[in-house]
Parts: sequence; C-alpha cells; structure tokens
Amino acid sequence: MILSEAYNYGVYFLSGNGVDEAEFKSLCLVCHCAGIKNSEYELHKKDDIIMKKFADLLWRIKGGEPLQYVIGKWDFYESEFFVGEGVLIPRPETEELTELVIKKAKELNNPVVYDLCAGSGCIGISAAKAVPSATVYCVEKSADAMFYLLKNAQNTANVKVINGDVSVPVQIPAADIIVSNPPYIRTDELQKLQAEVQREPQMALDGGEDGLVFYRIISEKWKSHLKNEAVLFFEIGDEQGEAVTEILKNNGYSNIEVIKDLYGNNRIVKAKNN
Repeated sequence: MILSEAYNYGVYFLSGNGVDEAEFKSLCLVCHCAGIKNSEYELHKKDDIIMKKFADLLWRIKGGEPLQYVIGKWDFYESEFFVGEGVLIPRPETEELTELVIKKAKELNNPVVYDLCAGSGCIGISAAKAVPSATVYCVEKSADAMFYLLKNAQNTANVKVINGDVSVPVQIPAADIIVSNPPYIRTDELQKLQAEVQREPQMALDGGEDGLVFYRIISEKWKSHLKNEAVLFFEIGDEQGEAVTEILKNNGYSNIEVIKDLYGNNRIVKAKNN
C-alpha cells in the first residue's frame, strides 16, 4: 500500500469510529510512519508504507490515546520534544508564554531562568536554546515527566534539570526570570475535560479546589529566590486573571499585567519583584 491509500484509509477508519480531526490525525500518522514531515506528504504520497505499523497506530488513536503520545514527540516553538504517557502535551498557547520569556531573557546579561513545574521542559529548553548565555533550571516532581525532561534536555548544555517539589524551593542561584505553566484546572472540573485530555497526567492538570494552589505556592515560596526587578511569568486559565493578580499583589509583586493569547483569552500573567 502507498502513502496516499493509507492516508485515505486512516481518514475512513478514524472518522467511522467517531474520532475528531480524522484528516489531520491520519496525515500525522502516515507521515510519522514514513519518517517525513507533514509538509512533505505530497512529494512522497506514492511511496510504500508498512501497513501493520500504521494500523497499530490507528487503533491506539481509536482507543482514545492522544495523537502526541502515539507519535512520541511534538513540535513546540522551534524544536521537537519527546512526549508520552505521564507528561503534559505542549500546546500552542504556551509558545506565546515562551516567546515573552525569551524576549525578556535577551534583554539581560547571562540571565538565570527557572522553569517551575517544567514537565517536558518545552518552555525552559526553548528559552535555553534561544538564549545561549542563559542558565535555565527546570524543576519537575513527577518521575514520569522527568524521563522526558531529561531526554529533551540532554543536548542543551545550559539547562540544569532538578527533580524537586515546587512547594520546597531548592538552593540554586537567584533568578532573573521565573516562568511556570502549573496545574490550574479545578479538581471538580477534571472529569469534564475531553477524553484525550483526561489521558494526560492528573498531577499536571489538578490545581486544587480553586485551581490556584500552585500560583500561591510559587508566588510566596519562590519570591526570595528572585533578584530585585526580576520578572515572574505564569500561564493561567482564561478566567483566572483577576484571582492570580490578587495573589501576586498580596505577595508584594508590582507591574502586574494580564496578557491575552492569540485567541483573545486571558492566558499569561506577568509581574515584577520589588
């Protein structure tokens, strides 16, 4: 079977089993099996494909496994990141947070950056690659996520990986920038998430009863690790801007700004340490 036939079969199979985005997912799987980029499909659509491998991947998608886990890696910012069971999948809106961190880091001399609740390391590692003069500390608690974090960081010399709990700050050089995309879904909302999202680790999603637990922990416990005039960046849920702003105010931060994402939703909070 050639790629175009496999692609058509994949669309038919996935859509027939009620899987959304069947065309996109079939294209990703076909190209993954062929070892090519999606953009190269038209050049290779008459190439042969190993159908058994493709069929196995289709059945994993049918079973509700996220596309990113099935493929085992995903594009984020300007790199590919290994992902799989036990680590949060990088999302496009987080690229906007990463862009702001990189822009700020480029303004500084030899900046120290903390990526707290680092997960796959997509934010911190992207910043480290974009700003070679920076030293980036990626802090992550989950053993499952650490597997991918270490794998993603292995060729980036200015990334330091720390297996630690953000509720117990570690002794590392003071930061110019702290960035975090922490768990921020309210516990009672977890069961309402899409089935695929529920396959992602609960530890990376559950922000406690009000979704704000980690904003309180980081704002309070890591403040002493920030240099004067250092900047804190948070990714937030679209209804959390006011609450996170209040938390930051109560902990003595200034110049607090809520920033919208490309969809017009509140997505990032930026604040300065006095």
